[in-house]
Amino acid sequence: MDQAKSPSGGRRVRLIIAGAVAAALLVVAAFAAGSLSAPTVTAPSTTSAEAGFARDMQTHHNQAVEMSLIVRDLTDDEDVRLLAYDIATSQSQQAGQMNGWLTVWNLPQTAPEPEMTWMSRPSLKGVSHEGMSEMGTGETSHEPGSPMPGMATAEQLASLKAATGDEAVRQYLTLMIAHHQGGVEMADAVLVRTNERVVRSLAASIVKAQTSEIGYMQDLLAALPAA
Repeated sequence: MDQAKSPSGGRRVRLIIAGAVAAALLVVAAFAAGSLSAPTVTAPSTTSAEAGFARDMQTHHNQAVEMSLIVRDLTDDEDVRLLAYDIATSQSQQAGQMNGWLTVWNLPQTAPEPEMTWMSRPSLKGVSHEGMSEMGTGETSHEPGSPMPGMATAEQLASLKAATGDEAVRQYLTLMIAHHQGGVEMADAVLVRTNERVVRSLAASIVKAQTSEIGYMQDLLAALPAA
């Protein structure tokens, strides 16, 4: 008798099929359990600290680029020209990154609320302080709509454009030191308000690079002839 057609053979086939179905269901159940237990990745909201930082830091960076391009045309000092070039290129690239975040998050480039509102919101509990400046706490009393920390005024920019030689360098370094200090303050502020990996990575790199450049610019400023 054909084994597949015998009673015992039929039972064997049914058991094999049942086992395969059970194994498939177990795999599906395990996949579903893994999906449900995996962290949910959601884009930040348009009023989040991440979105506010991305918008406001773009504005902040763009002014640093503007000042750096101005001074490169006003001085023959190669150290200052190289510094200005580095600041202009690095901060242009970072501004592009932040513009890209907003696009990926499907958020508008313009804020629905006054600038710097995100810095007035409370910090997150238990957030890592890794990457912050040594003096930074991330806490701030910054008022929504008030000027960003370290930003040069229109009058200061006009004065820089009108200066020449050592005076142009002096004004640039003085303005850029304050500008970097403001940028570090903003980066510190977002580091205690987000767990978003890409935001934390860029903010920490801003703290590290700009803190180093502040020290270098202070040295360049001190080496200038007395006014």
